Amino acid sequence: MASEANSRLLSDFLDYLRIEKGLAPLSISAYTTDIGQFAEFLEKRKRMLLTARRGDVREFLQDLFSHQVDGRSVGRKLSALRHLYRYLLLDKKIEHDPTLNIESPRQWKVLPKALAREEMETTLTAPLARAGAHRQTPESAALALRDRAMLEVFYAGALRVSEVTNAKLEDLKLESGYMLVRGKGDKERVVPLGKSAQDALAEYLAEARPVLERIRAARENPHPLAENARRVGHPASTTSTKNSPLLFIARGGRRLTRQRVWQMVGAASVATGRHASPHMLRHSCATHMVENGADLRTVQTILGHADISTTQVYTHLALDRLRTVYQKHHPRAKAR
Repeated sequence: MASEANSRLLSDFLDYLRIEKGLAPLSISAYTTDIGQFAEFLEKRKRMLLTARRGDVREFLQDLFSHQVDGRSVGRKLSALRHLYRYLLLDKKIEHDPTLNIESPRQWKVLPKALAREEMETTLTAPLARAGAHRQTPESAALALRDRAMLEVFYAGALRVSEVTNAKLEDLKLESGYMLVRGKGDKERVVPLGKSAQDALAEYLAEARPVLERIRAARENPHPLAENARRVGHPASTTSTKNSPLLFIARGGRRLTRQRVWQMVGAASVATGRHASPHMLRHSCATHMVENGADLRTVQTILGHADISTTQVYTHLALDRLRTVYQKHHPRAKAR
């Protein structure tokens, strides 16, 4: 019944556009597609075009964004709905316009997905847990320490993949608890590192990175003395290989690829039941900071956003916390 009612209503509206507004066939076709898509969305929720609410419109637009529909297309669909409900309002078939006061989707920013705190803890400990479950070699142990340190840095400083793979040893100020990060447009910013990240980095630098460097030395100089030195855990004195200036390195001292970092983060998040990406770790950092009361200006600085409007995607988290604190502490917030 809902489908028939929606079809009749849509047919009347299209006749109005065709006859009274004189729209071209291509425009009529676009209206048919856009409103038909919204009607299908509503029917899944047991609702009709005539009974749609503002929340339904917002959820529809949000659903489009979650399926990677670009802002321009979403804006066109909202425009079609506005025309429909303006027509229905003028025809006195509805009393309220559900598209009223809905901002243009071009101004929307969809909150990036983030891991819950428990999921984040599981992800951070995954490399060492996975390595401990198998027979370890010096190389596998070194890789586990490196991966844990990278995860801690991702989460501590909300870094992008390129910022992690391009980080240099000289950028790290471990004793002072921060590192220099070169972000988009080669802009530099200082990112603080928490105790967990500092400890993981210290262990990686002392125990893992030298092992990964020695793999290169052994491969480039397969002399028996070099091989023996690798086995006993000492650098071979028969090579003069130049050390990598990068903070995080792959086997043999090579540069880490973006693809390898994505694979590592995905593997570390398996235990949570979700497939995380490096960007999810960045957004998890920002989300958890805002949830704990950090102001947006501070989060903006850590994320390296040039404009505060980019950081305002996290505003609703701040508002949620504000509401929670208010209801907990204001004497008139609870029912008497």
